[in-house]
Amino acid sequence: MSDAALKTPVRKPRPKYLNLQALLFEIRLPVTGWISILHRISGALLFVALVWLLWMLDHSLSSEAAFEKIKHYAGLWPVKLALLVLVWAYSHHFCAGIRYLFLDLDKGLEKGTARMTSWIVFGTSFALTAFLGWRLW
Repeated sequence: MSDAALKTPVRKPRPKYLNLQALLFEIRLPVTGWISILHRISGALLFVALVWLLWMLDHSLSSEAAFEKIKHYAGLWPVKLALLVLVWAYSHHFCAGIRYLFLDLDKGLEKGTARMTSWIVFGTSFALTAFLGWRLW
């Protein structure tokens, strides 16, 4: 064997720690990756917000006075904004979930189709959020 075959190739050192700036601005994720990440974030957000939504439902059903308090509480702009975020989380999670069900059935696995369905999920979830947010406000 020659000496060139015995040499090990020189490798660049891999980054050990990635900060948030690198994840958001330096690493370019495809749209399918963003759909996947946002699907997980929206699911976690819905799971955490379930306690708050159940608390509002419980108080609104307890008496007529409590219903009026919750109605006033839900009319505050920070609460409306939080509810709008939850509407987006639900609509995105629902649309992306349907997309993932089709992927589980081996439909839309090609690169072009997967990219197109990802954009459809973005568009549909934002359209649903805009419509339901308009109804909320």
